[in-house]
Amino acid sequence: MSLANQFAAYTAWRASLSSYIGEFQSWLAHNELSDGQTDLRLSQLLERLREDRLNVAFVAEFSRGKSELINAIFFADYGNRMLPSSAGRTTMCPTELLFDGHKPPCIELLPIQTRASNSSVTEYKNFPDEWTVVGLDIESAEAMQSALQHVSETTRVSPAAAADLGFEVGQGEIELYRVDADGLVEIPRWRHAVINFPHPLLKQGLVILDTPGLNAIGAEPELTLSLLPNAHAVLFILAADTGVTQSDLAIWKEHICGGGTTKRGRLVVLNKIDGQWDELKTAQEIDAEIQKQVDTSASILDLPASQVFPVSAQKGLVAKINGDQALLDKSRLPLLEAALSDELIPAKRDIVCDSTDSEFGDVSRRVHGLLESRLLGLREQLTELTELRGKNKGVVEYMMGKIRTEKNEFESGLQRYYAVRSVFSALTNKLFSHLGLDVLRQLTHETRATMQEAAFSKTLSEAMGRFFGRAHEALNKSNGEIGEITAMMEAVNKRFSIEHGLKLGSPTPFSLLRYEKELDRLEAWCNSHLNTMMTLLTHDKRNITQKFFEEVAIQVRRAFEYANRDAENWLRAIMAPMETQVREHQIQLKRRLESIKRIHLATDTLEDRIAELEVVEKNLLRQTRDLEDICSRVREMLLPAETTAELCAA
Repeated sequence: MSLANQFAAYTAWRASLSSYIGEFQSWLAHNELSDGQTDLRLSQLLERLREDRLNVAFVAEFSRGKSELINAIFFADYGNRMLPSSAGRTTMCPTELLFDGHKPPCIELLPIQTRASNSSVTEYKNFPDEWTVVGLDIESAEAMQSALQHVSETTRVSPAAAADLGFEVGQGEIELYRVDADGLVEIPRWRHAVINFPHPLLKQGLVILDTPGLNAIGAEPELTLSLLPNAHAVLFILAADTGVTQSDLAIWKEHICGGGTTKRGRLVVLNKIDGQWDELKTAQEIDAEIQKQVDTSASILDLPASQVFPVSAQKGLVAKINGDQALLDKSRLPLLEAALSDELIPAKRDIVCDSTDSEFGDVSRRVHGLLESRLLGLREQLTELTELRGKNKGVVEYMMGKIRTEKNEFESGLQRYYAVRSVFSALTNKLFSHLGLDVLRQLTHETRATMQEAAFSKTLSEAMGRFFGRAHEALNKSNGEIGEITAMMEAVNKRFSIEHGLKLGSPTPFSLLRYEKELDRLEAWCNSHLNTMMTLLTHDKRNITQKFFEEVAIQVRRAFEYANRDAENWLRAIMAPMETQVREHQIQLKRRLESIKRIHLATDTLEDRIAELEVVEKNLLRQTRDLEDICSRVREMLLPAETTAELCAA
């Protein structure tokens, strides 16, 4: 199945999953089983599914054919090249291709001068006035080609200005940014480009990231610290004639598979194999030469050869436009597209399944517990009333006294519940005293002041180390509080289950491990790019300080923001089952007492009340069956793709 077809199938699967969850939300509201917390969680889950994006990054040194490969895979249907693709440098700034239905087709360009601020590209996306907008005429391929040339634009500045903007200026021929005869340096005109284009795949949530070469990658922190690590697939493009060069290897090690870990969805493309096509050689000889380059590249990059794909993007594009199947097969582009489909879609589907299963499972278990509690309470009422058949008034009075005693005992037990709420609130405050953003802001402020006042490299180095040390300490202490909250809720749930028959299982587990790993990753990047003896001795203190806060501290803050959001959601989820069950148990006791009172006062007949409760019981059983049907449909959608396909076939 082609990438387009597989992605369309994934989009249809995601739409079906959203539809089932939407039905579940409506069913809960219709049956009065929802509350503000449940409704909010399901709405957030649906919003995440609607906003779901699939990010594919194309990374390489200059002139490796990235833009041509994007044209060949995604834009051949337009009958021409969409992205600029020619000899030399074409993509001068990181370029995102996506579709946002709230905006017209256009190119948004962020001026390179914004690098002088301490703000990231993500932050600038909240300020549309800072971007230059160029309209896209999607009816005209020529007009689009002309508009897309903007991503290739450059500007000329002084060496000092180039250095301030993060471009390393050198004199040698191998240096990308060097001083020309007029004393100026040519640098990209734009810092970032976003192309909003209504391509079918982009409409379905695909986001393509086209990156410039090594020097530009290193100069833009968001690429190295956020966009590339979070991409679901990274295609690393090499030239077939040169294989892995020194700068290629630097990009691979520093920005794609640093630390010796090769993530799923990292593919290597050996482009321009048409340069090996030689009419004086046999097909077998040509294939052997290409395979040798594949094996060598795989060995250098420490990859299995099956992860290296030799292609000719240019010939593949021509073949698609001209409908030449033989040339398309010879270009080997279909093999890359198939591998991309097989790597990318299942990996993304797994991520969505995991997050959905966790959230939906929590909500469905809570609703199931609520129905069980109602059914248990109702059956207790039915048992009590059935036992009153043929009994005298004294027995009815005894039963009424027994329920009243039970109700009083539960209400006195509620003091423990309120005490738990109080302790829970205190522990929550303690958790956020470590994890909260105010703590991080104070740490950032102190670190910035220390680094700005530092007279020696050692002081700078120690300040960066202390920043990460205290950030790790905050997460460790937070994990301790999370453990204490979990243990308390486990003990309380068990006690209330035994003493009052409430249906309370183990609390939902939660850990900050993923954020600890993110801090480790950011610290490793900092220690290899900023906090090194060479950097500290050869770079201006002010530049190092600015880079640390612009590139590293901002990513740490983002990690803490996500950790806070997840912790808040978990705290609401862990307390909600007890709140619901306590409220429900109170209601059931009140109903049981009122029911016996009405019979005692002869305002209601026993048989009428029993019949009434039997109708309610049937309704609760129907709701339980409906809930199980809805949950089984969602669970089926969350099975591995192969299992889902087998079920559909059956």
